[in-house]
Amino acid sequence: MSSSTPLPSDSELSIQLDLQRARTALVEAELSCHPSDRYLAAHLAALRVAAIVLALRARPGRASSRPRNAWLVLAEVAPEFGEWAAFFAATQGKREAVRAGATTIVNAREADDLIRDAQTFLGLVEHALGRRRRRLQTGCDASARSQSPDRVPEHPAQQAGTRRS
Repeated sequence: MSSSTPLPSDSELSIQLDLQRARTALVEAELSCHPSDRYLAAHLAALRVAAIVLALRARPGRASSRPRNAWLVLAEVAPEFGEWAAFFAATQGKREAVRAGATTIVNAREADDLIRDAQTFLGLVEHALGRRRRRLQTGCDASARSQSPDRVPEHPAQQAGTRRS
């Protein structure tokens, strides 16, 4: 007896596991008592989401003698997530300070905002992955699509033309 539903590929399973890890980091962020812990977990979730996009889009072979910032690479290989990459890159300094022990540098509002931003970013990437999966299933490749890439909503701060502090 055979099923009409094809089994997921190893790469699809890997993506699903990575998405679950990002969701788990977001749940950890939501459940943490201290704003600094929530902030770190939300940033980790966003990094995990970025890593999924990088795994699918980044081209190996560009040898570099030093590691590159994930947010800079994300903006290069997935320009539709450029505003999100810039936003999360801007939060990196605060994340590093918290990791170094500056636990009072983040307040509850900032932590909650970052959690919501990471959730939105995850949702946008999941949506983009769904479109990608449908294109692969229907045999429609990127060259058959229109010249304009799928539009990803900007970060809310860029939409309003202001930055949150």
